[in-house]
Amino acid sequence: MKALILAAGLGTRLRPFTDSKPKALFVVDGITLLEHAVNHLKSAGISEIIINVHHFADQIIEFIHLNNNFGVKIAISDERQALLETGGGVKNAAWFFQDTDCAIVRNVDILSDLDLGKMAKIHLRSGSIATLSVRDRETSRYLLFDDRMNLCGWINRKTGEQRISCEAVDYRAYAFSGIQILDPGIFPMITETGKFSLTDLYLRLATEKKITGYLEDGLIWKDIGAT
Repeated sequence: MKALILAAGLGTRLRPFTDSKPKALFVVDGITLLEHAVNHLKSAGISEIIINVHHFADQIIEFIHLNNNFGVKIAISDERQALLETGGGVKNAAWFFQDTDCAIVRNVDILSDLDLGKMAKIHLRSGSIATLSVRDRETSRYLLFDDRMNLCGWINRKTGEQRISCEAVDYRAYAFSGIQILDPGIFPMITETGKFSLTDLYLRLATEKKITGYLEDGLIWKDIGAT
């Protein structure tokens, strides 16, 4: 397994900190969010990581070098010329995953002790092109799944906007947790260009491909940007 840490975002919810620093270097319990993310991946035996950068990218790169890559192999996916959002960020880093059985993609601004090894085993057995970690928690935007946890759509309960990829008798609504595991076969299917979200990609592919939710209730999880 290899992993991508999505760290390019502007981190507007963490202002004023992010007016002069990247959100990846925000400190929680004495450790930066970037270190929390790397340590989480290392706990699953992952030793090859790519990190996308844009906002104060030089600070992130310098911090990685000063910490000797945290004892793992780290590559940089440079988005300094243009912020590509989550989907564009994954597409830009696709080259990194050509020789692995699955790609773990994780937001830098969440704290989680999700068992990545267990999730990866379930993903590999499922035949899904993407497995999305979800939780039963309150939010405004939800992913919609059928009774087999296949992705069917998305809804914003605050605005009423809804997008359905495939019909189901009943929809189960769960909040995305910012971690997903991708089959490398998904990368050639990404026809979107420039800046786009992973949600848009998943909703398009879910009309024909299997994308599943992985319910991870009971584990530690926190969106630091939402605090």
